[in-house]
Amino acid sequence: MPVLEREPRIHACESRAVSAFASTTRPAGAARTAFLAVALGALLGACAVGPDYRPPQTPTLDEWRSLPSAGVRIESPDAPSLAAWWTTLDDPMLNELIERALAGNKTVAQVRARVVEARARRGVSAAGFYPTIGASAGASRSESDGRLGVPLNDPDAPVSGSSGDAVYAAGFDSLWELDLFGGKRRAFEAADAQLQASEADLRDALITLLGDVALGYTDVRTAQTRLAYAQRNLETQRQSLEIARWRAEAGLASVLDVEQASASYDQTRAQIPALESSLAQAMNRLAVLTGEPPGTLTELLAKPRAIPTAPLEIVAGVPADVLRRRPDIRAAERRLAAQTAQVGVATAALYPSLSLSGAITLQSLSASDVLDGVRSERLAASLTMPLFRGGALRRNVDVQNALLEQALKSYEAVVLAAYEEVDNALVAWVNEQHRHAALLEAAASARRAAELALVQYNSGLVDFQTVVTSDRQLITVEDSLAVSQGELVANLIRLYKALGGGWSVYEESA
Repeated sequence: MPVLEREPRIHACESRAVSAFASTTRPAGAARTAFLAVALGALLGACAVGPDYRPPQTPTLDEWRSLPSAGVRIESPDAPSLAAWWTTLDDPMLNELIERALAGNKTVAQVRARVVEARARRGVSAAGFYPTIGASAGASRSESDGRLGVPLNDPDAPVSGSSGDAVYAAGFDSLWELDLFGGKRRAFEAADAQLQASEADLRDALITLLGDVALGYTDVRTAQTRLAYAQRNLETQRQSLEIARWRAEAGLASVLDVEQASASYDQTRAQIPALESSLAQAMNRLAVLTGEPPGTLTELLAKPRAIPTAPLEIVAGVPADVLRRRPDIRAAERRLAAQTAQVGVATAALYPSLSLSGAITLQSLSASDVLDGVRSERLAASLTMPLFRGGALRRNVDVQNALLEQALKSYEAVVLAAYEEVDNALVAWVNEQHRHAALLEAAASARRAAELALVQYNSGLVDFQTVVTSDRQLITVEDSLAVSQGELVANLIRLYKALGGGWSVYEESA
């Protein structure tokens, strides 16, 4: 974005400021000066230099490119099936883990603290509209010789006496810098927009947490399912190994069959430690997400359960709903608004600033009578204007404009990334359904093939290599089926995350 040109309304602000303040240079009392200064502030109350924020115009898709013809229901973003999407998986354990994560997750607590910080910073910015008032009190003592013109350090001068008086003083002082060109207003706009961005970050953290807990829980159940398949196949291969040994001892098979059966058994046995490691890591990840040490949830999740079943029909919103609902888009838009206001703050630094100051001082020779002592008042107005700073102020405007351009492009990139995320999730969900259906048929066929191969081997119709091949095929297909079951649920979770579901359910408590 190019450096902003000075707008006509800014020239009007300048002309009114010069003509109004010129009247303060005429001989007048302090009251007249203060009155004119306040009138000047009121006159320029509507002046705020810099660009006024306008929401960016972002192209919106009419519909999702990869939306399937069946299996998707378009509903409002506030529909329970989208706002509380994890309940569609119908798993009480998952619901419990989500509640625990919301209460104890450290990342969400950190983002929540940032919201508190942003709210306090907005309060600091709002304080700039008001004058500062201070109070002081003190006492002083002065010493004199009592003989005018005789130095105290003259040793030859006769001493006739000396006197010392204590003076007690109390007073109040104030300073108020008028917001002539809206610099303070722009700073408050920036702080307010940053607060709203922080609140959107908290909602985004909630979406991320809900999705990560659901994905982690799916990983646990997927690892348990894969482990169950592997242990069941290991038992089958152990039986095949015993059969091969028995047949070899009976002279019905060669030692080669025994070695092949042993190799297949050990190969399956070698997969189990890796699956157990994956299961332990998924449990530890869930524990950390709930704000607890690793291993805390092991007992709770130790009993294997089935992978959550993804519903056959999912709920989606229109693309325009994603722009309104996704907190990361809202946060990027609010940061764009904050940076627009920062341009105004930098621009206001190019113009004069007017300050009012006043003080009331009370003096007395007695501390008890200080409030009834001699009273003096001071009221002043001062105008300061930057004349030469080596171009630093204008370069700062250039800096803020460059940051504004970056914020705009960042917002546009976030919008495009959101569209991409939803479209990719839809594609993955649809294709994984096709893959899962094919693996179901493949697994059924592989089980029948393994059973037939073992029966025919016991009958002497096929060699043991056929049994080994069938077993390995069954192991591979069943493991792929378990992975696909988990991935089907994971893709659904990613889709609901991409649609921005979840934060509204816990917005009030957050």
